[in-house]
Amino acid sequence: MALIAKTVGRTSKTRAFAAKGLAILGLAVMLSGCTSSLDLFGGSKVDRMSTGTIPAKRNPTALSDEVTVQNAVSSADLSKVSMSPLPWANTTTGSAGVVSSIREARTQGHICRDFTTTRHSFEGIAQFTGQTCLTNNGSWMLTAFDRQ
Repeated sequence: MALIAKTVGRTSKTRAFAAKGLAILGLAVMLSGCTSSLDLFGGSKVDRMSTGTIPAKRNPTALSDEVTVQNAVSSADLSKVSMSPLPWANTTTGSAGVVSSIREARTQGHICRDFTTTRHSFEGIAQFTGQTCLTNNGSWMLTAFDRQ
């Protein structure tokens, strides 16, 4: 049996070199999950599906608040309310506000009510002006609701 002797310095250098190599290999394997350029195990499984632009929709919360304000304005008895504040609240959205003025006028043969209101919501406090008009079938239609 032959015995091959190595020096302690040479064995330590070999172990240090192997440890560095294993650390670099481990780092490369970990990074391969983060980048597509280091795909070590073959074919990329990335879904390349693309989508078109989705049109912006109006905020349903704001739309529901518009209907609530319209109902408050259209059902108000102007002989009693005239210039007094008219509070409104939407239990569905948690929004509330105060209609500060309502003016009724006949516009192009239709009775319309112009109004100013505030809306207190999770988005903050804002002021709006709007108009609702009586249609031929007797229902009210909101024709304007603009944030100031």
